[in-house]
Amino acid sequence: MKSVLPGSEEREVLLTYGLEERGLVNCRVHIYESGEYVLRQGSPIESFFVVIKGTAKVCVNAENGKSLVLCSYVSEGILGDIELMLDEETASTTVIAASQLSCIAIPIPANAGVLKNNIQLMNYIGRELSRKLLRSSDAHMASALLSSEARLCSYILATEYKGVFREYLTDAAQSVGISYRHVFRIINKLCRETVLEKTEAGFRIADMEELRKRCR
Repeated sequence: MKSVLPGSEEREVLLTYGLEERGLVNCRVHIYESGEYVLRQGSPIESFFVVIKGTAKVCVNAENGKSLVLCSYVSEGILGDIELMLDEETASTTVIAASQLSCIAIPIPANAGVLKNNIQLMNYIGRELSRKLLRSSDAHMASALLSSEARLCSYILATEYKGVFREYLTDAAQSVGISYRHVFRIINKLCRETVLEKTEAGFRIADMEELRKRCR
């Protein structure tokens, strides 16, 4: 991870959240390479992050060592909102850079008051937490009521990036709650039926409309 001082691009992004660099203390731009950890679940969290560019994967780890992908390819927004609002000192999720990722790191201890007293930022965080709650409710509903194929198709839609699904099938199996072999069978079926197309980059979504239909 490299760390540099914020420039004009970063200052413009901060303004979209109602923040100004001169009102914050010790802000830095952190640049992560693919595969590097931004946050580790259970480890101390010292900064609130504003994503500038790049992509990241968010997952949560269970005590048995398995992980559940909550969101793939975050490319904008914020990280550390739950921890900021709950005054948590450790990260609630693991965030891994999926490509080169640039974030503005705002130290929480020195800036918590400024962040929490910013109405525009708090409104944004409120909307984001509401969206996370809805996604969680949808995930519980899907797990209880939808078929294995519908759950996998929903997962593909949630994690695709630029029309390509490139997640590890073992991660998909853990997230959807079915065996790796069953995931493999469903993926092959979707390819035979030209919903997906296998490529060197992953599985290209050849028929987006049909994939959405199969999520139900």
